[in-house]
Amino acid sequence: MSDAHLPEHAELVAELQGLEAGLEPCELHGSLCGYLSGGGKHDRRTWFAQVMSDPLLSSPEPEGALDRLYSASARQLESPDFEFELLLPAEGRPVSERGDGLVAWCRGFLGGFGLAAGAKPPLSDESEEALGDIARIAASDLSYEDPEADAAALEEVTEFIRVAVMLLHSDCVLGPRHRRKLN
Repeated sequence: MSDAHLPEHAELVAELQGLEAGLEPCELHGSLCGYLSGGGKHDRRTWFAQVMSDPLLSSPEPEGALDRLYSASARQLESPDFEFELLLPAEGRPVSERGDGLVAWCRGFLGGFGLAAGAKPPLSDESEEALGDIARIAASDLSYEDPEADAAALEEVTEFIRVAVMLLHSDCVLGPRHRRKLN
């Protein structure tokens, strides 16, 4: 796998528009991370078709933005240094755009996670709670009244989601992998 840095949001927008994929980068990254965290098959060539639930989609261009999104996301989720980050609009963008991006990311995560993990994944109580919190955020209709306070709250919620995803990945991917090594 290549570099652990996510491609730029704008670069993904351009590539997705070129493919005529009706999906925002935030939602796609959430779907990919949900799929990988739920134990979805790691396959650099077919992940896009799997996550989009469209077997006719072609593989992302090697070293293109989508390919790099997959590589960086997989590497970050597997990192022992907790490098995982969410792909959201840049800090300089309005808080409403970033907040809406986080809601879309959570919606995507739930879809990808459900696709890979199925109806009854082996979750700890903490992971069950975290998944419920992600679902509540995904269903949120955010309002923005105080940009400074909203930006601070958005940072806190983003950090919470980041940790929740690593917990879910640990339960569904790292835990079973560790149990297989012990048997």
